[in-house]
Amino acid sequence: MLPQSFTERMQGLLGSEYEEFLASFEHEKYQALRLNPLKRDDMSVITEKVKQTFQLQPVPWAENGYYYTKEDQPGKHPWHETGLYYIQEPSAMAPVTLLSPQPGERILDLCAAPGGKSTQIASAMEGEGLLVTNEIHPSRAKILSENVERMGIRNACVLNETPEHLADIFEEYFDRILVDAPCSGEGMFRKNEVACEEWSPENVQLCADRQDGILECAARMLVPGGRLVYSTCTFAPAENEGSISRFLAKHEEFEIVPIDKKELGIPEGCDGIPGCVENPAPGITGTLRLWPHKLRGEGHYAAVLQKKGELPEGYQPVSATGPEKGIPAKNLTKDWAEYFNFAKETFLEEQTIKAGLCTAGEGFLAFGDNLYRMPERMPGVKGLKVLRPGLHLGTLKKNRFEPAHALALALRPEDVKHVWKLSVEEAAAYLKGQTFSAEGEKGWYLICVDDCSLGWGKLAGGVMKNHYPKGLRK
Repeated sequence: MLPQSFTERMQGLLGSEYEEFLASFEHEKYQALRLNPLKRDDMSVITEKVKQTFQLQPVPWAENGYYYTKEDQPGKHPWHETGLYYIQEPSAMAPVTLLSPQPGERILDLCAAPGGKSTQIASAMEGEGLLVTNEIHPSRAKILSENVERMGIRNACVLNETPEHLADIFEEYFDRILVDAPCSGEGMFRKNEVACEEWSPENVQLCADRQDGILECAARMLVPGGRLVYSTCTFAPAENEGSISRFLAKHEEFEIVPIDKKELGIPEGCDGIPGCVENPAPGITGTLRLWPHKLRGEGHYAAVLQKKGELPEGYQPVSATGPEKGIPAKNLTKDWAEYFNFAKETFLEEQTIKAGLCTAGEGFLAFGDNLYRMPERMPGVKGLKVLRPGLHLGTLKKNRFEPAHALALALRPEDVKHVWKLSVEEAAAYLKGQTFSAEGEKGWYLICVDDCSLGWGKLAGGVMKNHYPKGLRK
């Protein structure tokens, strides 16, 4: 049952299309996944195998995005645990396409949990540059961090901060910012009954007020010439065209970049609606509304904003915390010698030197007994609530080094000396924590299925001990 005040507003907004919109709530929701190119340089073979396993059709507005059918169960396949794909609502893939992330940039995902858009940004960045991905709620930030790990992302710093605190630290710092704002969730009514039950006109206004504050913080953190994408999963004009119009009324240094819907494969009639709010911003029709009765996805809104101006040649933004210095090389080789012994025994040097995993230079950071490889140009973390400052390499335990699950998921078979390949059936048993008989040189093995890393095993005495994390076992 849809709230009456919601249906009355939508009827006024849609006019003759209202009945078609209302009928869309009776349709089954569309489901999609997005393949992760960080797992392979050449995705063609594994992509074809995934297509043969599931009934996939392309999502027009998302590279590597595919619809799957209700008969498919990609979440239960071992491929899911390798990070080969991320299950994501199809309309939710559009904002990152509009953000157009590039390798080597500094990018912020300000309201990032559970991590679908952050992992999509990371795929486009190809492991180069700095991705700061933030979530204000601690429990949701933990889920975000887990998804960053599962997708094998090396260049992300996961934070649990307020937008206001970040704005004080990262003044004109980021090349691109995504604000996937907390909203009233009207676009999820078909998918999530709880969203419908919790809805109220008062909550819509509360969300709109909160969005204004988040956008103010984002504006401070964007460099001149930078791109900001604002998105919601609601139909409410106050949170969509209204949020953008109120923001632009106070910020003449920003302007709307019109979205080319045709190029994205989005049907006509998905423009922003100027008459739905008072004092609409110039160019508001160039924003995007994804309607469930017009395309195969839930309700979403997105706007692309550009900050006027350009950066001086050679400009290097600096955070208020300065650059993170990490562990000095002389201390690193002394205090973390067990890691470098592990690296020498495990990695194929030529491949992993490129990623800085074998070299004792700058770029390593320790939190207690945990060692991380930082992203390039990592800002200082002092005073920040950090969940994941880059790639977790592992933990020092009683003078021995135990590699992290995150490291396994970030590696490929060609990166290591010892690989153990499992069939899909064997992989399912591995995910339950089972050990298995194996013969070979003793030591750490990268456990793989279809050339995608799944976790670690340690071979000794003809038995491969299972090091898949107990908390993740099926």
